[in-house]
Amino acid sequence: MTHAAQSLPPQTPAYVITVSDSVSAGVNSDRSGPLAVEMLSELGFVVSGPMVVPDGVDSVYQAVATACHSGARLVFTTGGTGISPRDLTPEAVESLVVARLSGVEAALLERNRQAAPLGMLSRPVVGISARQAGAALVVCAPGSPGAVRDAIEVLTPVLGHVLEILDRTNS
Repeated sequence: MTHAAQSLPPQTPAYVITVSDSVSAGVNSDRSGPLAVEMLSELGFVVSGPMVVPDGVDSVYQAVATACHSGARLVFTTGGTGISPRDLTPEAVESLVVARLSGVEAALLERNRQAAPLGMLSRPVVGISARQAGAALVVCAPGSPGAVRDAIEVLTPVLGHVLEILDRTNS
């Protein structure tokens, strides 16, 4: 990691969701979800998943909503952020966040662009599920292991701070 994470509350739950038609059908193996689980665990999260769902609005919406309602403080999706007809993760998640963090989204896009020129075609979504204690940070990253690694490195310096701010919103 390039930056140290601000300390997380103990036992902070996170949920990883892999969005992929081919992985959910058993055609390809999931390489990005397990990497996200590993990296987030190393940061101190207690991670559930990866749950694998097919591309599409309904499947992603249900998975992210379930993760948010289960008490996850970080919901991290990988896949479905491109421009193909089935890449609908941003559309599924937009209605589940009450505020987008455009600066974090810009940082993710810049890192994607630096890694590969076509990375600028990604459509990351980063936002909070509510403005109250216990709310989740929702992050939609591209589906490659490199993009997952880059996204978590970009997020690491702000994760603890975001959760701290959410927890003191109603205190």
